[in-house]
Amino acid sequence: MCADTPEYKETLNLPKTDFPMRAGLPKREPGWLARWNDIDVYGKLRQKAEDGSRKPFTLHDGPPYANGHLHIGHALNKTIKDMIVRSHQMMGFDARYVPGWDCHGLPIEWKIEEQYRKKGKNKDEVDVVDFRQECRAFADNWVGIQREEFKRLGITGNWDKPYLTMDFHAEAVIAEEFMKFLMNGTLYQGSKPVMWSPVEKTALAEAEIEYHDHKSHTIWVPFKIRTVKGNEVEDGTYLLDCEARVVIWTTTPWTIPSNKAVAYNEKVAYGLYRVDATEEESWTKPGDYYVFADALAEDALVKSRVTKFTRERDVDPGNIGRLDHPFNGMEGAEGFWDYEVPMIDGDHVTDDAGTGFVHTAPSHGQEDYECFVARNWLDRMTHNVGEESEFLSHVPFFAGLRILDHKGKEGKANNAVIAKLVEAGGIIARGRITHSYPHSWRSKAPIIYRNTPQWFASVDREVGDGQDEMGKTIRERALNSIDQLVKWWPQTGRNRLYSMIESRPDWVLSRQRAWGVPLTCFTKKDTLPTDPDFLLRDPAVNARISEAFETDGADAWYAEGAKERFIGDAANPADYDQVFDVLDVWFDSGSTHSFVLRDREDGTEDGIADVYMEGTDQHRGWFHSSLLQACGTKGRAPYRNVVTHGFTLDEKGNKMSKSLGNTIVPETVVKQYGADILRLWVAQTDYMADQRIGPEILKGTADSYRRLRNTMRFMLGSLSDFSEDDRVAPADMPELEQWVLHRLAELDHKVRTGYQSYDFNGVWQAVFNFATVDLSSFYFDIRKDVLYCDGNTERAKAARTVLDILFHRLTTWLAPVLVFTMEEVWLERFPGEENSVHLTDMPETPADWLNEPLAAKWAQVRQARRVVTAALEVQRTDKVIGASLEAAPVVHIREAEMLDALKSVSFDDICITSAISLTNDPMPAEAFRLPEVEGVGVVFEKAEGDKCQRCWKILPDVGQHAHAATCKRCNDALG
Repeated sequence: MCADTPEYKETLNLPKTDFPMRAGLPKREPGWLARWNDIDVYGKLRQKAEDGSRKPFTLHDGPPYANGHLHIGHALNKTIKDMIVRSHQMMGFDARYVPGWDCHGLPIEWKIEEQYRKKGKNKDEVDVVDFRQECRAFADNWVGIQREEFKRLGITGNWDKPYLTMDFHAEAVIAEEFMKFLMNGTLYQGSKPVMWSPVEKTALAEAEIEYHDHKSHTIWVPFKIRTVKGNEVEDGTYLLDCEARVVIWTTTPWTIPSNKAVAYNEKVAYGLYRVDATEEESWTKPGDYYVFADALAEDALVKSRVTKFTRERDVDPGNIGRLDHPFNGMEGAEGFWDYEVPMIDGDHVTDDAGTGFVHTAPSHGQEDYECFVARNWLDRMTHNVGEESEFLSHVPFFAGLRILDHKGKEGKANNAVIAKLVEAGGIIARGRITHSYPHSWRSKAPIIYRNTPQWFASVDREVGDGQDEMGKTIRERALNSIDQLVKWWPQTGRNRLYSMIESRPDWVLSRQRAWGVPLTCFTKKDTLPTDPDFLLRDPAVNARISEAFETDGADAWYAEGAKERFIGDAANPADYDQVFDVLDVWFDSGSTHSFVLRDREDGTEDGIADVYMEGTDQHRGWFHSSLLQACGTKGRAPYRNVVTHGFTLDEKGNKMSKSLGNTIVPETVVKQYGADILRLWVAQTDYMADQRIGPEILKGTADSYRRLRNTMRFMLGSLSDFSEDDRVAPADMPELEQWVLHRLAELDHKVRTGYQSYDFNGVWQAVFNFATVDLSSFYFDIRKDVLYCDGNTERAKAARTVLDILFHRLTTWLAPVLVFTMEEVWLERFPGEENSVHLTDMPETPADWLNEPLAAKWAQVRQARRVVTAALEVQRTDKVIGASLEAAPVVHIREAEMLDALKSVSFDDICITSAISLTNDPMPAEAFRLPEVEGVGVVFEKAEGDKCQRCWKILPDVGQHAHAATCKRCNDALG
């Protein structure tokens, strides 16, 4: 540039914005949270619906447990919910979200007990109401902590009025919902094996169980055959012309004292085996006869140290009548085991492992129990094991011995039973096995199956409430609801829950704990549970209970004189016992639809949620219990859509564990990157499957965020002087702008469909690719010249109009994901104390912006542009040119249609060159080509002329105008 050439930089319309390149999210996000609270964004959104113009949309929150800081699963869960609520709000719904907490139950009670144990105190010595008050205070403290942690993630909702299962109204409604089961005939007291935690001394639900490897004893126990049904068989031989024994195999020796039968499978082949020779140390001897499944005989005999054996003949176990218990006749047992042990057929018996015979103790196994139910043998149930897993005092030899100690470690019972079997000649082999075994997810200790009196909701009795549209039983209603009333995201969730409901046993409602809603019922003394008068069913009694709970909470049940107060004149209180078990906490959370959706002003008209959204483990948890509970009281599912997310793993796909040191804490991510980066990670994942997170993944997420932020910054800068006077109608815009509008119309459909189907990953990928590829790398790259240099031309106005249209759509499309950043972007352009992007709906996009012929044409333009830009990059790499404006390439086009398309547009502007030549002449050999774009070749030529000192294009007319060293376009812009 000559010394007397003017400096034209100040004459350019360069982007002007204070929007910073660096986000500084960790420091700035709390300010936006405070601002939203001050202007009451959530309340203002509710006001928008007061005129009835917006259809309600309700996501019902599955309550987290109020007992600890948030983990990454909480962050994922609540962020997905927030995106669902925000996106539907911005699509024109009145999207409500009431956060809630589970406050009752064993986890909190366990924490208070731990505090007592540290002080050397016994929880059972504390007044129950005082203990419950401590549990309430503990829960209340954690509700406050977790609420702030959730809010820090940018989660919107009615935080001032959440729902808590320990609120008095909630406790009253939970009791009312329980009493509906009492009144409709599905409630009963039964004695059956339940999963029992000896450490926590309570029954557990399936949802409270996790499986870990556990080392168990294995024993092979022979049962002497006492009788046969018919000794002679068809071929003239005899079934048993010897003293034979049926051998069982078990991994729970402690259940042998409670054995009541031996099961076989009539589809399995069995044989009679004679021992011919043994090792020196063997509990068998030559001449012994045993019955095994043929597929398992050799393995069992080898483990018994038998070195030689003979298979004598086939055996049909159905012809074996009765067996003797291994302890039958032992001195000191006082006839305790002198009963006959029947052989029973069972489909659960296999010849995959063991002996092909299953020792059956109906008090300590679900399948065992079901075999006895089918035969109406429940009078043969045993009650041999107490709540601490100790053998009760009436059991010979083993009274007081524990299966598990108070820490969940193995007690003395197993070894004592094995030793007594050895003494009785009732064992032929023993060993150890490591296998998957159920543990309590709280204490991490193994559980046992134990027969105890519990309260159940029958899933197969007819529900006497007349709500039979979905079926007459809870199971029928649940299965029909799953298929007829609910949409599943993903569909595999339907299959999982359906199979669980299809095969599940009756629901165990009772827990032997103190902190919860009690089972508000009374039982008649000296009356069997099967008697119709066993339960007091009186609406007036129920009403008194409900009224008291509404006023004083569930503590009213424990007040002195409560039984007399509630029974009143309905019956003689002295004739009844008050039940003090508490409800399974899953009944609490399963009932939340009643006191949240039905009873609150921000609930729903029909008490049914549009969406339940939780992790896949909730198919056996909250989805499951809510379905059962509602089918028992409402006759149908309480939800219309069920959305499921997977588990969060580390970067290598491993489960997170403190011991492995691979956990990611939300608070740490927020402090380092900001909550928007964590939210963006959620949006980038396929959350319906298991997802991964770790330092490298978060770095990649932050990089994507920076690229998008730069896109938004460019728009803000370019719109700094935009006014309505600049607006150009779409029909008057250049084709390039019309193509952008076409892409917006396509994308609008994809965004709305994605949000409606809870596909945030699909929405993010579509918008991000559009912003970084279609806009930053193509449209913005091309139009920078027009925006900077054109002056106030119609072409520049059209570009700014499109940028304004883009701004409104990108900010609202992305606001449900990047809640803080899009607020910052919005307020940079539209400042104001009451302004917020979150008070704005996504703009409607006219359908007539769609222009498929134009899109097809511009697809060809972009293909040709790719070849040109690739050819110029070769020249730039070889230092032939420094910038593409130094080029004036010749582009050879084989197809006439593409050539016409390129000639109809300013292809030099599109390729960002100073000039370009288009021809259908044959491509010379040296022409640059891209293999994936056929029929396009580029021959590099340098641009001719001088460089315009304003727009930097090299053109022949530079220097021939009034303004020195400018081209005509720049000269005209300068005026």
